[in-house]
Amino acid sequence: MRNQRVHSFMRCAAFFQLIAALVLTGRLVAAQTASAAQTHVFFRVQAAPSVGAPLSGRLLIFLKQGSGDKEVSTSEIHLQDTWVAASEVRNLAPGASVEVDADQMAFPKAFAALSAGTYEAQAVLDVDHTYGYSERSPQDWISGVVALTHWTPGAGAEPVLTLDQHPQQDPKRVAAMAGVRAEANPPVAQLEEFESPLLSRFWGHPVKIRAWVIQPPGYVEDAPETYPTVYWTHGFGGGIDGAMITGLRLYERMKDRRMPPMIWVMLDESVPQGTHEFADSVNNGPWGAALTGEFIPYLEGKYRMDARPASRLLNGHSSGGWATLQLQVNYPQIFGGTWSTSPDPSDFHVFSTVDLYAQNANFYRKPDGSAAPIFRDKGKVVATMEQLARLEEVLGPYGGQIASFEWVFSPKGANGAPEPLFDRKTGNVNSYVVSYWRDHYDLAHLTEAHWAERGADLKGRIHLIVGTADTFYLDGAAHKFEAVLGRLGADPHFTYLPDRTHFDLYAVGKDPQGLFDQIGTEMYAVARPGSNWKPAMDKPVEKKKKK
Repeated sequence: MRNQRVHSFMRCAAFFQLIAALVLTGRLVAAQTASAAQTHVFFRVQAAPSVGAPLSGRLLIFLKQGSGDKEVSTSEIHLQDTWVAASEVRNLAPGASVEVDADQMAFPKAFAALSAGTYEAQAVLDVDHTYGYSERSPQDWISGVVALTHWTPGAGAEPVLTLDQHPQQDPKRVAAMAGVRAEANPPVAQLEEFESPLLSRFWGHPVKIRAWVIQPPGYVEDAPETYPTVYWTHGFGGGIDGAMITGLRLYERMKDRRMPPMIWVMLDESVPQGTHEFADSVNNGPWGAALTGEFIPYLEGKYRMDARPASRLLNGHSSGGWATLQLQVNYPQIFGGTWSTSPDPSDFHVFSTVDLYAQNANFYRKPDGSAAPIFRDKGKVVATMEQLARLEEVLGPYGGQIASFEWVFSPKGANGAPEPLFDRKTGNVNSYVVSYWRDHYDLAHLTEAHWAERGADLKGRIHLIVGTADTFYLDGAAHKFEAVLGRLGADPHFTYLPDRTHFDLYAVGKDPQGLFDQIGTEMYAVARPGSNWKPAMDKPVEKKKKK
């Protein structure tokens, strides 16, 4: 009996030893699994001794499959083809290096999710945090492109990227720009940089409104004749150089009698936060009041402008289209009409593809749970709202398209920054912020709410042109806005060009800017009724560039 008990005890002891071993093994396996799951991908980024001074800014690492490229960067058409990691750097000394965890802040996923393969990587130090708006600037620091052949993320030595050069512009482009600038002189063009008391007081330091003033052919400074004036502004990503180039093209069209003689004021609406869109904003400042109350009176006192509302006209594309649309809506006694093309959403029921007023609205998802698109090409969705928002978050806290909307439209938060429209993790929309957007910047809502006092000055003055295949789905909001204006009896002039996108809207035949001729002619008829100005019958053929 005793032996049986001993044997039984030994069997129990063996059983418990087996259990203990299994538990220990399980713990080891779990630990190994957790360790594998926690494996991060690191890059070593160093400042070359030649940089001369400590470097600070947002350090971006770009990586994509392939080899042989001179540059690695993102593409708005193929957002997920390039992976991006980010880290803030402070006072990185010449010759020193910093380790970057490419999983802490990354797009489209943590780099540890990459499979083994052949890749190429490049580092960019965005020294003034403007990459979100203008991408690489001449003052930024970059590394060369490093080939990662047969690379397994997280295994082996850390890839080393050395910041040792500034981005280089194409020499042909530099030469071309120098040639264009040589043309931008009086009496053709004049750069105006006006220090605004209103904006300077808002920011606590000097702030200037900048514009190129394009004078029509035959303009003589001391002649009695005055001209209608068009206030034009660019879209997201534009700036003062692009305004100059467009203005000089318009001068040539007037010179060739494809467009009537008018003064064009080519406004720059770019700021580090994105585009201020000449809106009065608690975040960007009173740009609308400064333009209408300070800059325009200054210009009209200097140039031979016909200072009547019927001769102050507006034109702009994309964000510039929204800017000119809102200036007409908010300052109808100043301007005689707007010709806004492919404007950003004018009715927030259709904010690209999102209904901001829907119950439980989500910026990333439609009511059926599918992804909300933001970018289409030939009918195919190539980017979603969530992809764009997540990439912007990695590239920097401001300057991107979505953040730019918040800098214009949102109330100021407790931390001094604009209140975000939506939660960047979940996409859930903040209803309080939406209410603020509606009351201050939904142009369909504002027009209807203020129709009693503004209607007489707005009727017949809103012209909008957009393509039915607009790249950013902006035709949807246009239809909504037109319906509101129609209900009000506002006599709207909306045109939907079949199959045109955001980027080929102005093309007429082989002329990529031909729509300007139609717009200019319609504007001149408003400013000079009965003039019967007609374009030259034989329009010059554009010269082909030599290869």
